[in-house]
Amino acid sequence: MIPIDAFRLDGRVAIVTGASSGLGVAIASALAQAGADVVIAARRAARLAHTEADVRRFGHGVLSVTADVSDPGQCTAVVESAVAEFGRVDVLINNAGVGTAVPATRETPEQFRAVLEVNLLGCYWMAQAGGRVMGPGSSIVNISSVLGLTTAGLPQAAYSASKAGLIGLTRDLAQQWSGRKGIRVNAIAPGYFDTEMTAALPEGYLDSLTERIPIGRRGDPAELAAAVVFLASPAASYITGQTIVVDGGLTIT
Repeated sequence: MIPIDAFRLDGRVAIVTGASSGLGVAIASALAQAGADVVIAARRAARLAHTEADVRRFGHGVLSVTADVSDPGQCTAVVESAVAEFGRVDVLINNAGVGTAVPATRETPEQFRAVLEVNLLGCYWMAQAGGRVMGPGSSIVNISSVLGLTTAGLPQAAYSASKAGLIGLTRDLAQQWSGRKGIRVNAIAPGYFDTEMTAALPEGYLDSLTERIPIGRRGDPAELAAAVVFLASPAASYITGQTIVVDGGLTIT
């Protein structure tokens, strides 16, 4: 029988990228509620202050670091700041992401590369920096997307490619590090949640998409955060290299 304490993160230190809005805020707060000290990172310093206040109410340590994950040096600086403040890193949540919805014949090289630089390369630079200091029992969770597994009607080649690539990256890092370093690496593929990113989608698009979701609604960010906490915790100690889909059943339709 697994004790309920296996789902706790007391004494652990977690880094969350893309923590200035949306799913990142919910994830950072859930990790703190589960007992972790949390390092939150994002490009928008002013928005990070709001996340920090939300996380701090759970009574654990929190550190804000302004960083652009597309820059490998800044990724290293986030990890170094976490170690300097808390002495260790046990959990890394690669949540930072951007998206575009540009038809393939009109998407510029700059637009395509900008998405991959954050969504795929940024996750790799963060994992690389984290992997150098994380010890046995640690966990990396990459936030992919259902668009890495399927399509949903909009032209999103760059975003879909980056999220599919992240699933492949997850598998490879898991086979490299799970046995040798004791670092588990998994991905979550969220469906559609009410966030800042989905609010920018064309009017009526989400309503039409919701009709395809068997559960009959879009997700609450707290529902995704619960899956993140599980994969980050000792309760998931025998899970690695997997992609957990959290989409209300969208991808089974």
